[in-house]
Amino acid sequence: MTHTRRSRRLRVILPLVAATVLAAGATVFLNGNASAGTTLGASAAEKGRYFGAAVSAGKLGDSTYVGILNREFNAITPENEMKWDATEPSQGRFSYTGADRIVSHAQANGHKVRGHTLAWHSQEPSWAKPMEGSALRSAMVNHITTPGTW
Repeated sequence: MTHTRRSRRLRVILPLVAATVLAAGATVFLNGNASAGTTLGASAAEKGRYFGAAVSAGKLGDSTYVGILNREFNAITPENEMKWDATEPSQGRFSYTGADRIVSHAQANGHKVRGHTLAWHSQEPSWAKPMEGSALRSAMVNHITTPGTW
């Protein structure tokens, strides 16, 4: 086979081989993504995981925020609504309004709820700040062991 003939044949075959390789690669790539869920939460669920967001009860009135939350996530964590200052604003008086709102929203939309801290230095109620030692410990134990509404 002459050099010119081989060159001509390669010019015809190489683009076809390249197109076939690209098409095969695209098929593998697209099929790999095609099985992924249609949302971040669905993709995580396929792997036995959840994809969560920190949620503020005050944002649940924002339709854009709620739309993204409901579409993309399958788990939520309250930002601060379950922390000490929010749930016991005055000693011995408990309020779960913000936390209940978040939990209700999660339940209504099939989301898991993951709480994180009950007592945190940045969200210590003003009434507990002057406490020390056994008085502070007793107040924290009472706060942690008093049953909530959820």
